[in-house]
Amino acid sequence: MAVRILEIIFFLYFASHIPITLFIDLQALFPEHVYPQQLRDVLRWYSEDFRDPMVVDPPEWFKSFIFCEALLQLPFFPIAAYAFLKGGCRWIRTPAILYSTHVATTLLPILSHILFHQFPANPHAGPQTQQERWRLLSIYVPYLLVPLLLLLTMLLAPTYNSEGGNASAGSAKKKRK
Repeated sequence: MAVRILEIIFFLYFASHIPITLFIDLQALFPEHVYPQQLRDVLRWYSEDFRDPMVVDPPEWFKSFIFCEALLQLPFFPIAAYAFLKGGCRWIRTPAILYSTHVATTLLPILSHILFHQFPANPHAGPQTQQERWRLLSIYVPYLLVPLLLLLTMLLAPTYNSEGGNASAGSAKKKRK
């Protein structure tokens, strides 16, 4: 039951990531005219409300993370969403481990940048107070926590662990002996 709840959380995470990546995150890589004004307005609102300058004027290192998201992660999102919606798909284990470690690793410099970077003092530059930094962190932290939870699930849950799993895999081993 607990694993199924996690699978539903993972399904929602991956399914929601598809439109977020396509309509929001990728704006950092493409010329402004590629996206309709309504989507540019959503990004501008988010940037101003949460004081996140990285999404409208991304540093090169941040663009490299978005590029990886587009090239490596975006094709994985529907596959992972399907696997976790269906539940118990052991074939997702290795790709999920790769995904989760990659994303967790990219989040460390992003969170460090938010916490420790001295942003210029102007309204569009970034968080100026601790409260603004924590508010912006609250947007990014789930993208660290869910992948870490995914990694732990893939490593420890009997459903996905190579020593656990479904009965048919165990039956096949017994037949070979």
